[in-house]
Amino acid sequence: MSTTYDVINPATETIVTTIEHYDLAATDATIEKAAKAFETWRNVTPADRGAYLRRFAAVVASHKEELAALEIANSGHTRGNALWEVDNVVNVLTYYSAAPERLFGKQIPVAGGVDITFKEPLGVVGVIVPWNFPMPIAGWGFAPALAAGNTVVLKPAEYTPLTAMKLGEYALEAGLPDGVFNVLPGKGSIVGNRFVTHPAVRKVVFTGSTEVGKAIMAGCADQVKRVTLELGGKSSNIIFADADIAKAAASAPGSVFDNAGQDCCARTRILVERSAFDTFMEHFEIAVKKFRVEDPSLATADMGPLISRKQFDVVQTFLDEPIAFTGSAPTGPGFWMAPTVLMPKNVQARSWREEVFGPVVSVMAFDDEAQGIAMANDSEYGLSGSIWTRDVGRALRVSRAIETGNLSVNSNSSVRYSTPFGGFKQSGLGRELGPDALDSFTEVKNVFISND
Repeated sequence: MSTTYDVINPATETIVTTIEHYDLAATDATIEKAAKAFETWRNVTPADRGAYLRRFAAVVASHKEELAALEIANSGHTRGNALWEVDNVVNVLTYYSAAPERLFGKQIPVAGGVDITFKEPLGVVGVIVPWNFPMPIAGWGFAPALAAGNTVVLKPAEYTPLTAMKLGEYALEAGLPDGVFNVLPGKGSIVGNRFVTHPAVRKVVFTGSTEVGKAIMAGCADQVKRVTLELGGKSSNIIFADADIAKAAASAPGSVFDNAGQDCCARTRILVERSAFDTFMEHFEIAVKKFRVEDPSLATADMGPLISRKQFDVVQTFLDEPIAFTGSAPTGPGFWMAPTVLMPKNVQARSWREEVFGPVVSVMAFDDEAQGIAMANDSEYGLSGSIWTRDVGRALRVSRAIETGNLSVNSNSSVRYSTPFGGFKQSGLGRELGPDALDSFTEVKNVFISND
C-alpha cells in the first residue's frame, strides 16, 4: 500500500507539494522493468549511448531555471548554488557521454594466442541520494552508470525528491528508453533496503551517513553486491603562518557554511598555526559577519536555512562549547541558524570529533607542521580538506601526510566532475566522478583466443 509525503519548504515551513511514495510492490516492479531494459540498453552501440546522454544533458540545460527554482523551494539552497547544481548535472552527463567510446579494454601479450579484456556492465544499479545535494549527487551516480551500459533505479531522499523526479521525466523527454533510468521516491527502509536485498540489483551507490552506509555494506555482503559509499566527513582547514592569512580567512566561511554547513566536505575544523592565530581570527570574524544568511531565492544569499526542524534541533546540541562569535540569520518561519564559530577546549570536544552537518565550525591552534598533521589525522573520517601555505615543499609534504581523499592547496574546492572524488577511512569506499568512476560500474572480463 502506497503512502503520501508532504514536501516542506525549509525557508517558510510551508508545504511545496505532496508526493506518493513507492511501496514494496511498486519498487519490485520497477527493478524488474530496469532489469528487462538492461537486456537491450547494454547492446546500444557506444556512439548511440553517448548521443542519448548528450540529449539528456541538453534537455536538463533547457530547464535550468525550473530545476533551480524547484531546488530552492525544496531544499532551501541559495539561487547561486541551485544554478550551479543544474550546471553540474549537465556537465557530468556531458563528460560521461564521451565515456562509452572510450571504455577501453586491453590486449595483453601471452603465449599461444591473443588475450583481450572487456569492461562489461553490471546490470541494474541502485543509487541512493542524500538530501543535502539532491541534483549533483544523483548525477554522479546515474551518469557513469548509464554510460557504462547499466540501467539505474534511483531513490531520492525523502525530504528532497522533486528535482530527481524531474530528471526522471527529462530522461524520457530526451529519448532514453523506458526502464533505463527510473526514479523511485520512498522510504529508505522500503525502497533503499530493497535495492540492497533484490538480486537483480547488482550494485548500490549510497551517499549519506556513515552509520547507514555500514548497514548497507553489511546487507550487500549477503549477495557479494558491489557498493560505492560516500559517507561522513570531519575535514580540516589547515592554515600555516606563511599563508596569505587574509585570503584564507575570507574564504573560510564558504568552506564550512555553504549549504548551511550541510556538506560532508565542510571544513568544520580550522587549524591555525599559533603565531598567526589572532590575525586569522580578526579577519575571520569580519568574514563571518559579512556572510549573508537570507531568503535563498535572492541572488545575494550566501546561505539559506537548514533542511528540517529535526536537523536544526540536532545542530543546536553542539552549541554548549565556548562561542567565539556568530554571524546573523533571519527570524520567523524557517529553519534558520546563524553561522557559529566555536573554540573548543580540547580535541575531545564533540564539535571537534563529530560531524555536525550545520553552520558550526571549531577553531584550534597548532604549534608546528607535525602537530598540525597529527591533529588533522586524529579522526575516523577522511574525505576532504584544505592546506594554506606559500611553501611548495610544505604543501607537498602535508598533502601526502593527510589521510583524506580530496585536498586543495590555497583553495577550498573539493569537487570537479573530471577528477575522482571519495574518502579514506570511514568516509567511504570507492571513487565517484572523473575517469575512475567507470571502473566501479563495470566488471573486467578476460578472454584468451588460442592460435590453434
